[in-house]
Amino acid sequence: MIRPTELADSRVLVALATQTGVFKPHEMQALEEVLADYHAGNKRLGHHSVTFEEGKEILGFAYYAPAAMTDRTWYLYWIAVTRHTQARGIGSELLKHVEDDVRAQRGRILLIETSSQPLYDLTREFYVKHSYEKAAVIADFYADGDDLVIFGKRLTSAT
Repeated sequence: MIRPTELADSRVLVALATQTGVFKPHEMQALEEVLADYHAGNKRLGHHSVTFEEGKEILGFAYYAPAAMTDRTWYLYWIAVTRHTQARGIGSELLKHVEDDVRAQRGRILLIETSSQPLYDLTREFYVKHSYEKAAVIADFYADGDDLVIFGKRLTSAT
């Protein structure tokens, strides 16, 4: 079941993201801050956080929000599932939920940023599998040799 993230989920979500082995310590600190800010007020500003739960066990989450100063462009900032449930469709369910919710709010485009490092090969393949296109690459963004890769998907037809 996908449900709104609750304040009590925060510790579990950070632990979940940490155990994937993909995120760096400073990214885990950023996630803690993002979740705290979400519950402190960003939820009222249109940010969304959803948690995938199965039988009281949290197996994944996604965090997304409208991009400031744009016409209905959104960002998917975080999506993660537990290591032991990867490749079982939970990430796909979360992504579909995000896309459907953004569409329901008249969102036009959904953007996702990730790294070019080999550790993120499966992540980039996941986005391509779900019809995201590589929109941009910024060389050496995160560090020398670690490019920013931006994926995008149009969710509504152009008007």
